[in-house]
Amino acid sequence: MDDSTHARPPNAVPPSLARVAFHAVAAGLTPLIPVPFLDDYALRQVREQSVRDQLKDKGLKAPDKAVAVLAGSYEARGLGGRLVSYLKAVALFPVRKVFRKVFFVLWVKDCVDLTSVCLHHGYLLHHALERGDLDAASLQGDAPRKVQAAIVAACSEMDARPINQALRRLFRGSRVLMAEATRAFLDPKRGGARVPDPKDERAEVRSLTDRLLQEMWDERGYFTALEAHYDKHLKRGPMPEQPRAATGT
Repeated sequence: MDDSTHARPPNAVPPSLARVAFHAVAAGLTPLIPVPFLDDYALRQVREQSVRDQLKDKGLKAPDKAVAVLAGSYEARGLGGRLVSYLKAVALFPVRKVFRKVFFVLWVKDCVDLTSVCLHHGYLLHHALERGDLDAASLQGDAPRKVQAAIVAACSEMDARPINQALRRLFRGSRVLMAEATRAFLDPKRGGARVPDPKDERAEVRSLTDRLLQEMWDERGYFTALEAHYDKHLKRGPMPEQPRAATGT
């Protein structure tokens, strides 16, 4: 039986969605940064850049506050949010550092969870922009918060296990992740960060992105359902309390 009909046709994924996948992979690799707070900072930068790039594709430029809201980083930027984040990082860093050296699976889980969240949110932001839910005028008002609330609510209703299983397969075969785990096991006394090879890491991110795009094509029914949940919540309006995004594995 010819299975060519099941293959992803050339150029099936628009460049803007390919960038969503790229930023999701980049976000997923931030747990490999061994410096407290720097990994969180890098994650926030990647997520906000993803938002800016998508808006730029539509000829839009949003205020920093709107970008932070759509990236899910606005609340954390407040003094209270930063304090909680810092205290949590200080408390958990020694534990995470020790256990990651022993259990490679924890590194994979961190990468999968962050990639999954950023992929879901980035995909739905792409969908929102395609629908015209955000424009130059509405970005100045409360629309970003409403869109973000609908994105979070939609993600909370989806069983992300099919996507997370695919992501787990991707990251288990990641050369960058394996190299960091090997360094940790073979040189446990070395506390500093590894020296990355920019050329190799760029190639690795591109490779993971291409594989992720194929997985997205294979799971296009899942993403269609995700869009429907978003549409429903945006029409309904924000709930009194926003549910948290699903990251379950």
